[in-house]
Amino acid sequence: MSGIDANDKAIIAELQRDGRAPYATIAEIVGLSETAVRNRVKRLTESGVVQIVAVTDPTQLGFDRQAMIGIRVSGALEPVAEALAAMEEVDYVVITAGSYDVLAEVVCESDAHLLELVSGRIRAIEGVQGTDTLMYLKLQQQTYAWGTR
Repeated sequence: MSGIDANDKAIIAELQRDGRAPYATIAEIVGLSETAVRNRVKRLTESGVVQIVAVTDPTQLGFDRQAMIGIRVSGALEPVAEALAAMEEVDYVVITAGSYDVLAEVVCESDAHLLELVSGRIRAIEGVQGTDTLMYLKLQQQTYAWGTR
């Protein structure tokens, strides 16, 4: 999407601060009408610039093991990334440069679940040469309010 202006950025910043803020409140802060804010948010969400979601604490929902999996690949990277993205336990996939070709963040119910995922399914993907599992011990910070710069 092109054409994101200062008003769009101001709306995005307010949504990052509070994704449940009423359009009327956002409108007052950014100096637009409520209708203009509603239309802009609709355009931003439909174009994929913005997602408005509930961010949860996985441990509170019974997902006691989170990890980042570093994956080394031989051959094309995109098919491996697509196979990972199709797995319900995987919530983040990125193709990278450096020690790993692909990184995947996973959320599992237990160590046994993580073991089955990595050993039974991720390593079975065609092209996967190896994996390193970095288990999360403590979530120090998680934020989605990096602004619009």
